[in-house]
Parts: sequence; C-alpha cells; structure tokens
Amino acid sequence: MKISGNEDLRVQRTIKNIYRAFEDLICQKDYNKITVTELARKAEINKKTFYRYYPTLDDLLAEMQAQYSRGYIKLVENYRYPQDMKKIVRAFYEFSARQGKAYDKITTSTGAYSRIRQQMINQVEKKTWEQSAEFNNLNEWQQKILLAFIQDTSIACYREWINSNKEQSIDDMIAITSSLLEGGIEKFFKNIKQNN
Repeated sequence: MKISGNEDLRVQRTIKNIYRAFEDLICQKDYNKITVTELARKAEINKKTFYRYYPTLDDLLAEMQAQYSRGYIKLVENYRYPQDMKKIVRAFYEFSARQGKAYDKITTSTGAYSRIRQQMINQVEKKTWEQSAEFNNLNEWQQKILLAFIQDTSIACYREWINSNKEQSIDDMIAITSSLLEGGIEKFFKNIKQNN
C-alpha cells in the first residue's frame, strides 16, 4: 500500500513496520522462504492486518520494486542513451548506495532475487533505453545483446564493490564501470555501423 501521508498515523506506522520487517527478512533469507506469518510476527502485527494492505507477499514485493524503479528512473529519465553513460553509471551507484542492505541483496544476489532484480531492470529499460533512437535502430537480437552486456557489467561491478565492503571509493567504481561500459558500447555501435 503506497503511503500518501494522508493516512491515519497508525496505518502509516503499520505500513512502515511491514516494510522494515520485509527488508530485514530479505537480508536474512531467500524470498521464496519468507512467509506472511514470519513477516507479521517481525512487524508486530497479525496476519489479518497484513492481508488488509497486501493480498500477497508478491504484492508487497511489487510495490517495493516499483518504488526502487521509480526513484532511479527519476534520476536518469532525461539522460541520452548511450551518450550519457558516465552520468548514468554515477546515478546508478549513488542511488544504489543510498538504498540499504535489502536493495543490495536484491541487486547482487543470484537465485530467487535475480528474478526480482530482472523485473526492476525491465521497468527501468522501458523508460530509458527503449526511448533511445540509436537503440531502436538496432534489430531485436542486437538490442538483447547490448542490454545483456550493460546489465551484466553494471551488476557484476556493483556486486564486487558490495562484496569487498566498498573498499574502493565510489568515484573509482564509477570510473571503472563507466570505462568498461563506454568502451564496450562504443565498439559495439562501431561494429554495427561497419557491418551495415
């Protein structure tokens, strides 16, 4: 349930408790092992209260994903793709660094969370890359290859940064990730032009 700020304070507190409990559980276990009973206990509510706001855990997760995606899209929606790649990478790192451990787990983990992450990525792509004229001039196969490269490189670099407890500065990671992506994307489009 999206909080507008007009709800009763008890409702706002309940929703915040549900979110906090859900984020804690995401940090502790795989999504498919989280139960409503466990979440309700951790949020200090009963199951009936949970179901008043969310028909299923998937609905709560979808709302959380949408919030993450909307926040990131607001930062990058006016950038030019692929020309503003360095700005896009900076926005990704700075946004991600502010989100917390649950976001990091969803973003860097494999298994159940990779499906969740992909849904978030798909939402972002529709508002970003799919608006690019250069991208839309590619055939479907080329689009898939380009997006796979960008996703895999971005996530792998971010994962390494998280797994190393952020040993490198965020600016170093942005520079490294940007150079990998910019170099790869530049060569990709150059190759496409040469072969057409």
